Amino acid sequence: MKQVAIIGGGMAGLSAAHYLQQGARAQGIDVEWRLFEQRDRLGGKVITDHEQGFVIEGGPDSFITQKPWGLALCRELGLDDELIPCNSAKQKVYILVRSRLCALPAGFRLTVPTRIMPFVKSPLFSWPAKLRMGMELFVPPRRDDGDESISDFITRRLGREAADKIGGPLMAGIYVADPAKLSLLSTFPMFRALERKHGSLIRAMRAAAKRPAAQTPMFMSLRGGMGRLIDVLCESLNERCTTDARITGLQMKGNRFELLKADGRETFDAVIIASPLYETAGLLQELAPESAAVLRGIRYVSTGTVSLGYRLPLDGMDQKLDGFGFVIPASEDRDLLACTWSSVKFEGRAPDGHALFRVFVGGERREHLAEAPDDELIALVRRELRDILGLVSEPVVSRIYRWPKGNPQYDVGHADRMKALMADIAQIPGLHLAGSGYNGIGLPDCIRSGKEAAEAVLRE
Repeated sequence: MKQVAIIGGGMAGLSAAHYLQQGARAQGIDVEWRLFEQRDRLGGKVITDHEQGFVIEGGPDSFITQKPWGLALCRELGLDDELIPCNSAKQKVYILVRSRLCALPAGFRLTVPTRIMPFVKSPLFSWPAKLRMGMELFVPPRRDDGDESISDFITRRLGREAADKIGGPLMAGIYVADPAKLSLLSTFPMFRALERKHGSLIRAMRAAAKRPAAQTPMFMSLRGGMGRLIDVLCESLNERCTTDARITGLQMKGNRFELLKADGRETFDAVIIASPLYETAGLLQELAPESAAVLRGIRYVSTGTVSLGYRLPLDGMDQKLDGFGFVIPASEDRDLLACTWSSVKFEGRAPDGHALFRVFVGGERREHLAEAPDDELIALVRRELRDILGLVSEPVVSRIYRWPKGNPQYDVGHADRMKALMADIAQIPGLHLAGSGYNGIGLPDCIRSGKEAAEAVLRE
């Protein structure tokens, strides 16, 4: 019987356990696995709370269906009837410009305008910026394979104002990253491919707009919140997951791995490490010191969310709740990163006659705010919402989630560093890495990385 240890009980670690268990059964392989999570709960950032009829997400509120692994896992677990799409009728996104909310013009695909008149009439961009963005059709594509930052790429193709108002808050905002440092090839490699194929992003997006629309909504969630995925997943994993179990070291004993724990040692034939990279570095220090050094070089930043539930109507607020929310460019110099109107984005997130907002704070520019005391943080968020939206209503529900050093930063050159890292780890049979720090931060990416690690163990 092959014995496998999984270190880390977030989305990647739980997915590794699931696919290891399912694959072993399907292939008739005799495998015994154990999962160790040092915190007191499983699921990592995926957590949902229910209060007074509100469905409040602490981490991801949905998953993108263009990456199939999230939807596939939900269906494997029998959650088909609980899947819900985002509100496609209200997908409008606002951007804060000079303290006013401006809607992203109709026809925008990511950072690129595909319809002329809505773009021309929009107050979002200055006239020089509009002219510069139109000139993108004549900007020659980059031919070499070198990486560049999101900011450099958008500036090169569409101009500096587009990089500030779109590239930063919409693209880099997904990663809670500095667009001047965020790697294009590790986050949005399709842009480089589109640039090469079509010679222009505008031409590429216009061609994409002519293709039939996908039948599956781009974003989906679960009726009871994303925490349902963790609940059902854990139910299927029996009693082999241990919380409050900190692994302090990893060594080789013959051709087996020895895990050092507070209460002793255990040996295994294979190990999947699905912990944050800075914790993984400590575990690899003896076995793979060069890889450990690479992992220590990956930066993490702290973030937090503040969810506020309100009774309708919203006092003092003229802005209609007709979209998913708003994002804030760095040039606005605000304490908030973005705000999602959660009860608009997904049905059932607030009881009838109520609205639910989720505000994002922290990141590289204001990391200290993620650690501010609860009362100070709620007061700050309410001041900002009053200033931006005019909202003066008293919230009936408030909930704060903090993720200290919870967001890996994919700085320029990240893909090359990960390639070298994986080549080094491949020299140690039975050792596999999974998680959000390597090749994708989203929930489907974490599921994929756990699945691939499990499949590698089964192949061995």
